[in-house]
Parts: sequence; structure tokens; C-alpha cells
Amino acid sequence: MLHSPRLTQLALTVALVVSAPLATAAQPAKGAAVPATEVTANAPLPLDELRTFAEVMDRIKAAYVEPVDDKTLLENAIKGMLSNLDPHSAYLGPEDFQELQESTSGEFGGLGIEVGMEDGFVKVVSPIDDTPASRAGIQAGDLILKINGAPTRGQSMSEAVDKMRGKIGQKITLTLVRDGGNPFDVTLARAVIQVKSVKSQLLESGYGYIRITQFQVKTGEEVGKALAKLRKDNGKKLRGLILDLRNNPGGVLQSAVEVADHFLTKGLIVYTKGRIANSELRFSADPADASEGVPLVVLINGGSASASEIVAGALQDQKRGVLMGTDSFGKGSVQTVLPLNNDRALKLTTALYYTPNGRSIQAQGIVPDIEVRSGKLTTDDDSENFKEADLKGHLGNGNGGADRPTSSTARKERPQDGDFQLSQALSLLKGLNVTKGD
Repeated sequence: MLHSPRLTQLALTVALVVSAPLATAAQPAKGAAVPATEVTANAPLPLDELRTFAEVMDRIKAAYVEPVDDKTLLENAIKGMLSNLDPHSAYLGPEDFQELQESTSGEFGGLGIEVGMEDGFVKVVSPIDDTPASRAGIQAGDLILKINGAPTRGQSMSEAVDKMRGKIGQKITLTLVRDGGNPFDVTLARAVIQVKSVKSQLLESGYGYIRITQFQVKTGEEVGKALAKLRKDNGKKLRGLILDLRNNPGGVLQSAVEVADHFLTKGLIVYTKGRIANSELRFSADPADASEGVPLVVLINGGSASASEIVAGALQDQKRGVLMGTDSFGKGSVQTVLPLNNDRALKLTTALYYTPNGRSIQAQGIVPDIEVRSGKLTTDDDSENFKEADLKGHLGNGNGGADRPTSSTARKERPQDGDFQLSQALSLLKGLNVTKGD
């Protein structure tokens, strides 16, 4: 039976906690129109719901099969409040808060996958390069049906993530389903995930390649260094550049802005809109151009999310580069981490972001300019074919050029040789240079 004194005390406590932040809010001027959001914020507390909340707590404490303390019940209530807002808002306990801070700095423990929720199942948004997940062949779009034999359906995303974390070196088995096929098991060992945010190399003379695996605090700085190194390694200005954002789950907003700014000299990069004043942000490019205006192709796919979509959308709207690949993930919301006491925090969705042309990415994603689906390339061995220059007694070139017989030396394998999308991006850059007369 519910005791009135306990109900009154709990209701007052909740009322004080909820109302406290409003004490410092500015009141509207007399006679001024009150915004709808402010009316909602200052509405009376729903006393019936608070009574129900207190009654539920009492019933659980009295009748649940095992004893449950108030602290556990209240923490679970907070988690429920956040998890039912949207897939990305969450209550972060001390361990979760610490792991979030570590992941944005570039080193953390786990399997190396970014996950979301779909139809009650945990879905792989993107495997992170050079991690147990990517090495085991886990792909963006895979649904995780079970973790160590326990079904994930009905679990919250944070609960599933907690189960995938654990002692370094400890093995874990995930049951996956891909593209509606039959379920299959993948066993992998947890590891310390050290994510190198930026990788770069020359694909061929004049053509550079930069891959961003995740947007961390120093990613913008690292892309600037990569551009300078590619220019130095090439010995002169590049003829073209490929920016690879495939399977990049996102990360720090400011880093995405810095990366886009390396390729833009003016105009808007991204803006955000939310209910509170400090969620209204606008980021514009400065005149410096670290990329020297070289022709640019940006690769995206279904694993490109959040900060990746900010960069891709800005470059597409500003006509700075050609987007190639498949539709991106469609996460167009901004999460703000709000620290609480006792090393806890809220990760709360506070705004949506928009491309320079005012497009919202949320639940739609970025559509590439040229759709190219993924595939593997195979090369035919033409060493058995003969050319004119292989024939005995062949005539020499009339202009005095050197003969070009069939090559017998094996060519060193390059990244574009087995990656269809990357190969197509490189071909497009070469074609652009041909039409320009370079």
C-alpha cells in the first residue's frame, strides 16, 4: 500500500530537481508573447504522473522477486527517460562517460564497431579500420541478433554495448545476419582499440588519397599534415585527390568543420538549429586553402554517418568535389555531453544540423553525385598475349620511340587494384584532368 508521506516527499523532491534549472531563466517582458517552448517548460508539473511514478517505485520495492534499492531504481528510471527520447540520447554512468572521452581521443577498449538500433535489433553502423571487428569481416548494415548466445532484441543499445565490452583479450561471439540471409557466428577477441584517424598515400604520381576513419579531436590537424606530406612526396602540386569517408561513423563536430575548411575558401560549412540558444551555431570557411584547389572526389557509403555527412554535404553544396559511392547513413542530429555530478553525464540530442543549402541530413542522408556500388576488382593476366614489339624482326617506331614489349615484371599491388569504388574515383580524376588539357 502506498504511504502518503512518502509520496509527498518524493513528489516534492522531483519537483525541486525539475524546477531548479528554471530559476535562472529570464522571464518575458510584460505583455510580450511567450514562445511555445517556454510555455511548455514553465507548465505545471504533472502530479498524477509523479504519483504514479512514486507508486510504481513502492510496488517494485515491495513485490519484486529480489530486493532493489532506491538508487538502482532511480538510475534505471533516468536511463529509461533518455533511451526513449531517440536512439542517440543516453545516460552515461562513470564507466560510459570515461569510455566516451577515450573514444574521442583515439584510444579505447572493445571490438571496434559503431552501432545503432533498427527494429529492436542492434545494427552495425560501421566497423572501424584495423580493429577486431573489421579484421573479422563485420560489415556496415549487419544486424547483431545475439551476443554470446543471448538475444539482443528487447535490449537497449547501451545494454548491448555494455555486453560487447569486457576484459582485453577475452573472446566474444556475435550472431549476425547480413542482407536478410541466414544467421552466422563471428568470434573475436576484445582489444585496446587504437584508432589512427587519418591515413594518406600517393596512389599514383600526382594523385593523392586520404582516408578518415573517425573524427577525433586532432583529425583536422592531421588532415592538414597529410595534405602537406602528399604535396611534398609528389614533388609538386597534386593533380587530384580522393577523400575517403566510407564506413566513417562520425565523431567530433569541430573536427568535421576543420576538415571541410581545408578544402573550402569561403561560405557556410554547416549550421545547427535547436531549442536552446547555444544550439544555434554557424560555421564558415576561412580563405586559406590547404588543398590548393585540386580536383576532389569524396567517397561515401551507408557507413558514413554524422560528422562524415557534414563534410560530404558541405563539399557537395559548395561544388568543391564530386561525391561518389552510395547513400550515407542519415544521422543529422547533434549530441551534447552534459556532465553531471559523480563523474556521470547526459548525452543529449540538442540540435539538428543542416548543409550550406539548408538540407537536413536526418533520416535521409547524403545522396552521391555518382552512384557506384562496392565491388572487388580482378585483373586478367595478359602475360601470354604478344604485342608487335615481342615479334622477332619487328620494325622500329618511326618517331624514334622505345619499344614497349609485354611486361614480364609483376606490378606492386595498389589500394585501387582491389577496390572498385576507389578505382572509379581515380579514373574520374584522370578524366577530369584529360578534359582540362592537363
